[in-house]
Amino acid sequence: MGEIILPEGWSHCTLADIAEVNPKKIEAEKDINAGFVPMSHAPTNYNGRLKFEEKTWGEIGKSYTNFKNDDVIFAKVTPCFENGKAAIVKDMPNDIGAGSSEFYVLRARNQEIPASYLLGIIKTRKFMQEGAGNMTGAVGLRRVPRAFVESFPLTLPPLAEQKIIADKLDTLLAQVDSAKARLEQIPQILKRFRQTVLAAAVSGKLTEEWRQTQKISESAELLLKRWLIKRESDFKSKQEIFSIGKKKGVGKKFKTPVAPDCDTGRTLQIPSSWKLISVSQFADCLDNQRIPVKKEDRKVNIGKYPYFGANGEVDKIDDFIFDGDFVLVTEDETFYGREKPIAYRYTGKCWVNNHAHVLSAQTKIANDYLCYSLMHYHIIPWLSGTTGRAKLTQGALSVLPIGLPPEIEMTEIVHRVEQLFSYADTIEKQVQNALERVNNLTHSILAKAFRGELTAQWRAENPELISGENSAQALLEKIQQQRKSTKTIKRSKGNS
Repeated sequence: MGEIILPEGWSHCTLADIAEVNPKKIEAEKDINAGFVPMSHAPTNYNGRLKFEEKTWGEIGKSYTNFKNDDVIFAKVTPCFENGKAAIVKDMPNDIGAGSSEFYVLRARNQEIPASYLLGIIKTRKFMQEGAGNMTGAVGLRRVPRAFVESFPLTLPPLAEQKIIADKLDTLLAQVDSAKARLEQIPQILKRFRQTVLAAAVSGKLTEEWRQTQKISESAELLLKRWLIKRESDFKSKQEIFSIGKKKGVGKKFKTPVAPDCDTGRTLQIPSSWKLISVSQFADCLDNQRIPVKKEDRKVNIGKYPYFGANGEVDKIDDFIFDGDFVLVTEDETFYGREKPIAYRYTGKCWVNNHAHVLSAQTKIANDYLCYSLMHYHIIPWLSGTTGRAKLTQGALSVLPIGLPPEIEMTEIVHRVEQLFSYADTIEKQVQNALERVNNLTHSILAKAFRGELTAQWRAENPELISGENSAQALLEKIQQQRKSTKTIKRSKGNS
């Protein structure tokens, strides 16, 4: 590669030439107030506000990183460094603050160097990628070396141009951050949309107008009777198959489904043409066929078939105990504050441990509808156990009330939900692509800024502000002279 041609008035230097890394500890009275910044309070976006807690300097103690207003702080430890946790220190009480020992502090060696210019440097793709590549330490707790930060090479513009670049970055990246914030809200909107769709589907509201134009040949009541007869017949015919291999349940009688528990939890409102039934009336529970496999035993597997647990697929395994179409429901896992749906689908050969119930209805459409009915079920009233480790027992699952529509309407519901979910999925992918473009735009703007492309016209219009005593070289010489003078004063005091 050829040598990079610097814009007029610019010079090569290192980050340590223009900024002090981790200045000395601040001496202050113990009873004065200061800002305290845990790592969790540092933002990840360029213009993010640095939050802090107000404490006395005595409360903070000496073990934390110290900083002042207009310093720049950034995380040095993984994964916070890769996430871009960094900010300009502002509005600290009494101009001082302290925070996590995992912060680096940058303080401009010349007070006129804009803090936002320093922030821009550490937000560049080059600094982020090379910093991550130079990390040292144990896996899972790696840090960017101070030597890397201090020796990071820069192409430095004149001071006046630095201020113009800083202003442009503040304006442009504020717009980027605003766009990013709006995009990041969409997944939550889509989540609420999906939940609204499911609520409308299992309450009959999604097909309310559709029902008015349809003639139903088989009622929900007749559908239930037909299914129960078929289920009992299938159960008896499978008893011999269960005796082969690792299947359990030989010699057992068909378990008569129980009625829905309509006293616990919310009252389920359904159309008059539907029937309120229990999960056990809707589908077979195959829990007696589950077999857990210890983690150390799974390590020796090559992994051909999925191994399922409470939160979906947790591993791969070389054998299977189920082969069919299933709805898997979380049994033993944290339900309180849970984000993921408690039910999910799988078709094919698999292995399931004892942290997920296994349900199987008569048709694929029925399994789809059952899964939609349970995905965001208000399950809390039926749980047993303590908060944080609640359990949905097989008995509780069996009596959960759900609405059974006629089969033709069930098919229409599943079709509509799939269409609406597909629409939401398409939007979500578009949002993710847009977020990637926005993130790339941030890096592109920063790269152009530090190549001088954002200020090319300004340089042409202001030649006197980038040459001679206003050049970057003159600024570096001034900083170097100030550093020498400071060292001379310190040595003089030490010898007195």
